[in-house]
Amino acid sequence: MSDVPFWLALSRISVLGARRILRLLHFAGSAEKALTLDADQLAAAGIPPNVAAVVLQERSKIDPEREWRQCRDLGINVVRITDDGYPPLLREIYDPPPLLFYRGELPHAEDVAVAVVGSRKASAYGRAAAEKISAGLAAAGVVVVSGMARGIDTCAHLGALSGGGRTVAVLGSGLDVCYPPENRKLYDRIVQNGAVLSEFPPGTAPKPAHFPLRNRIISGLSRAVVVVEAAAKSGALITADCALEQGREVFAVPGSINSSMSKGCHRLLKEGATLAEDADDILQSLGLEAKAAAGEERPAGAEGPEAAVLTALECEPVHFDSLAGMTGLSAAELHAFLVQLELEGKIKKLPGNFFLRV
Repeated sequence: MSDVPFWLALSRISVLGARRILRLLHFAGSAEKALTLDADQLAAAGIPPNVAAVVLQERSKIDPEREWRQCRDLGINVVRITDDGYPPLLREIYDPPPLLFYRGELPHAEDVAVAVVGSRKASAYGRAAAEKISAGLAAAGVVVVSGMARGIDTCAHLGALSGGGRTVAVLGSGLDVCYPPENRKLYDRIVQNGAVLSEFPPGTAPKPAHFPLRNRIISGLSRAVVVVEAAAKSGALITADCALEQGREVFAVPGSINSSMSKGCHRLLKEGATLAEDADDILQSLGLEAKAAAGEERPAGAEGPEAAVLTALECEPVHFDSLAGMTGLSAAELHAFLVQLELEGKIKKLPGNFFLRV
C-alpha cells in the first residue's frame, strides 16, 4: 500500500513545516512510522516539547485515508520529494517542500523554467513589460513560473499563454482556493497549459505568512528570476533574495527614475542583478535561442503615420492629445490609426485616453 496518505496526514499538522517533516521522515524512515512516534521519539528527532505536544494532539484527529480521498475527489495530484516526478531543481534547495499538490502537468526534468515576478500594484509599463518578456520566453520553449497574484504575476502568466507556451502558478493557498478570485479563468487556462501547484493541502486559506514561503518555490523551480517591477519593499524582492540564496541568476527590468514602482528593480541592478530589456537578454544569458513570440513581430518597413505612432509609444503610455502633437496627425486621422493598430494587437488603450505599445 502507498504511504502517500501518511505524507498527507503529516502535512495537515499545523506545527510541522517542511523542515520538521523532512526531519521526522529521516528519523523514522517512513511517513507511516513518523506519524506514530511517541513524545520521547519526537524529542529524539529534534522536535521541541511544545511542538511535540501539538503533534500528538492534532494527529489523533487526522484520518490519512480521508485526506487521500479528498485529494482524489478534488482532482488534485500529489508528488513526494522522493518521487521521480518531483521537480529536480526544487529538490536541491535548502528547504524543499516534502510534498507538492498540483493540477495539470509539472515541468519535465529537461525543461528550462524562468520565474517572472513583480508588484501587485503594477503600472501599465510594468504589465506590458511582463507580458512581452513572458511571451518571448514561452515562444522559446521556456516554462514561465509566477505566483498568479494580481499585477505582474497575472501578466506573466497571460504573456506565456499568448506566446504559445506553458506556465506554472505557485499558490499561497490550497489548490481548491483560487486567490485572487478574479483569476478563476486564468487558473483553468494554466491547468490546461502547465500546472497550478502548492505545498499547502486543500482547504488552506491564503494567509499572509504563506506567500514568503511560496516565493522560495517559485525561485526553486526556476533557472533564473526576472523582477519586472517592484517597489522598495515589494514581496517580489523576497523571491529575488531566495533566488540568490539558491544560486539562481537574478534579472531586473529598469524603469523610470521617477517611478516608485521601479525602486526595487534599480536596487537589484545596483547590487549586481543583470539588466533585462527583453526576453532575448535572458535567453542569451541562459544559452538558449530566441524565437519570435506571438504578436511580437512587426511588419517590416512600417512607414508614415503608423511608424510615427509606434515610435511615439515606444516606452510609456501616451495621452491621445500628446500623440496628436507628436505625430502631426489630425484627431480624426490619429483615431483611425489607433483603432487599426489596436485591432492588429500592436497597441493597447488604457483608461484616461492613454495608449501603450505592446
